[in-house]
Amino acid sequence: MPSLPVALGRGLRMCCPSCGKGKLFSGYLKVVPVCANCGAPLGLARADDAPPYFTIVVVGHIIIPAMWSLERAYEPPLWVHAAIWLPLTLGLTLGLLRPIKGATVGLMLKLGMLKSGDDE
Repeated sequence: MPSLPVALGRGLRMCCPSCGKGKLFSGYLKVVPVCANCGAPLGLARADDAPPYFTIVVVGHIIIPAMWSLERAYEPPLWVHAAIWLPLTLGLTLGLLRPIKGATVGLMLKLGMLKSGDDE
């Protein structure tokens, strides 16, 4: 297993955090059960609610200061805010969710936070 920064970086690139060559996802957010290249048990890293939480934090720290700056500088009507920030928030959220989930899987794999089917 590589160092923590390497595992996080590989996860952000949506590659296997262990080898960096295999694919991490088989769908938009569906993690492959096992890396096709190195056999790492990626499906045992149950990220659950962490990636959406981290995504909300990141997107919020981008959108809120930008929205506040626009409001302070120009005081646009509400429809302008809606036309700008709703699509931007949606686009950032959908664009960042998958890489953030990849980084979370990399973190969990590095820390040994894997859940087998017997743990229930």
